[in-house]
Amino acid sequence: MSSRRWAGGLLLAAALASLGPLVAYGNAAEEAEDPPSTAAVPLDELAATSTQVASGLSRPIAIAAPDDGTGRLLIAEKPGTVRVYHPDTGLAEKPLFSIADAVDDSENERGLLGLAIPPDFADSRELYVAYTALEDGAVTLARYSLADDSLEVLLSQEHAKFGNHNGGHITFDANGLLYMGIGDGGGAGDQDNNGQSTDTLLGKILRIDVSAACGELPYCIPEDNPFVGVAGAREEIWAYGLRNPWRFSFDPADNSLWIGDVGQGAQEEIDHLAPNQGGANLGWSCREGTVEFDPAHCPDNAEFVEPVHTYPLTGGNCSVIGGLVYRGQQYADLAEGTYLASDYCGATAIAIRPTADGAYETAEIGTFETQPTAFGATTEGEFYYVNDLPGGLHRVEFQEAGGAG
Repeated sequence: MSSRRWAGGLLLAAALASLGPLVAYGNAAEEAEDPPSTAAVPLDELAATSTQVASGLSRPIAIAAPDDGTGRLLIAEKPGTVRVYHPDTGLAEKPLFSIADAVDDSENERGLLGLAIPPDFADSRELYVAYTALEDGAVTLARYSLADDSLEVLLSQEHAKFGNHNGGHITFDANGLLYMGIGDGGGAGDQDNNGQSTDTLLGKILRIDVSAACGELPYCIPEDNPFVGVAGAREEIWAYGLRNPWRFSFDPADNSLWIGDVGQGAQEEIDHLAPNQGGANLGWSCREGTVEFDPAHCPDNAEFVEPVHTYPLTGGNCSVIGGLVYRGQQYADLAEGTYLASDYCGATAIAIRPTADGAYETAEIGTFETQPTAFGATTEGEFYYVNDLPGGLHRVEFQEAGGAG
C-alpha cells in the first residue's frame, strides 16, 4: 500500500483494531458491549420540526460539512453542481464547482448522487463525488480537486440497462474509509438477482480506502473486508442484499452503520449494523424487509440481518430517506442517540432508538416539508435536510411534544 493523501496505513490499522473479529450476521445491538448513550426524553414525548433557511436549489440530493473552520455546508444538486450555504450569509449564488459536463441526469434517478468530505480536506482541497456518467449511465466514484478543477475517476459500475436504483450515496467512517452504496441495477424485482450475487457491485455497500492506491487500482481494499480472498467475489463489498440504499450514515458515538433501503412495493426498511458486521446479508431480493419476495432468489441456508424498522408503502409513503443519529449539543437533553429518518412522499419524521435490552423503539415525531431527499449535519452535529421540489434547505429543531419550541 502506498501513501497518497493521508495516513491510509494508519487508518487501516486503526480500523482493524476497532473492528475486532468479523461477524457476518447478527443483531447489531447484541454485538455492542457498551451501547452509546441516549437521551432521557421518551420518543413519544419528542417532536421534530424544521425551518426553511434557503431556497432556489436545483434538485438537492446531499449535504456535507467540511471540517475546515468555515462553518459552511456544501449541497450537491442532481444536475451536477455543488452549492455553498453559510448560516450567516445564506446560500451563495455561484456554485462552488460543477461537474455537469460529466453527469448524465437524463432520468429522474440519474445525476450527481453523492458528496463526501475526506479527513484531509482542509489541506488537500479535494472531495469525492458519485454520479451517473455520460454517456452510459455508469455509477461512478471520482475525486474532485478544488485546486485545479480536475476530476479523477476511481470506480465505475456499469448501469446502462435501467435508469433507476443507482444508489450513489458516499460517506467516510470514523477511520477514514469510504463507503459507497450502489442499487441493484434497476427495473423491478432484481431480475438478475444482483442483490444476492457477490460477483457484482450492484445491490451492495462498498468499503474502500481512497487515501492510497494499490496495484492497478486507484484505491486500496482493506484487508479485513469480508470477501477478501473469496473466489469469484468482489472484494470491495462490505454488505449485500440491498435494493437501493439511497442514504446511510455512521453514528459518531460507535461507528455503527444505519441504512435506509428503499423497498419494492410492500415495505420500506431501516437497518443497523455494528462495526464488526462486515459481510451482512440484508435479504434483497429473497426478501423485502421482513417478508419473502422471490423464493427463487433465496440462497440455501442463508442468514439475514433483520431490519430494525419497517413501514408499509401505504398512507402516501413511497421511499425511505435514511438519516442520522443525533450527537449534537443544542438538543442533547432531548434527542441524544436518536436516529432520525423520513420518507420521500410521506415526509414523516421517523425516530428510532436502540434500547438497553437490544431492541429498538420507534415513533413518528413530526412531519417535514414535502419530498425530503437527504439529511446532513454541521461539524457540531446539528441537523439539516434538503427537499427535492421546490428545492430547499431546512434546519431541524427538536422540542418536547406539545412544547412551544
